[in-house]
Amino acid sequence: MLANSQQFTINGLNYTIRSAIEKDAKLLSEVRLQIDGETENMDREKGEAFIDPAGFEQIIKTDTEKPRNLFLVAAVQDRIVGFSRCEGVYLNRFSHKVEFGVCVLKEFWGYGIGTNLLKASMAWADSNGIKKMTLNVLETNDKAIELYKRLGFEVEGILKKDKILSDGNYYNTIVMGRFNE
Repeated sequence: MLANSQQFTINGLNYTIRSAIEKDAKLLSEVRLQIDGETENMDREKGEAFIDPAGFEQIIKTDTEKPRNLFLVAAVQDRIVGFSRCEGVYLNRFSHKVEFGVCVLKEFWGYGIGTNLLKASMAWADSNGIKKMTLNVLETNDKAIELYKRLGFEVEGILKKDKILSDGNYYNTIVMGRFNE
């Protein structure tokens, strides 16, 4: 599904949040690869589960056509600096919810990009009859957890020793959800 474009200026940075379009595919492939190497907050290490431009073209096409999917990008001028997706399940028993994920280039942390991608996704979900948004977050990602709580998400569970990071230690994944009554 498509969403309306929004402009933001935060801490002197101008950026746009808009729906992904097929011509974004090459940049999205590059940005995702870079982000995966910048933080251990993501599920993947750099290069794992690589999606090439053709793969992103298909994801964008699918997300544009399906009413329970949303693919947003954050762009500074013509540079994509982050993106988010909401993906719904098409089984009737899960048709009320979507799963949310977000990532932003480290260079652009602190400009509200992740927050505004989430807020745009929440507004889309609320206006399209989506009753529940879910997400997973690494237990050490305190800033993200606090943001999610501030925006109405609550902890629904913990997946114990869910990930092993580069230090060789296991970490928990926190499962969070927001229900729109």
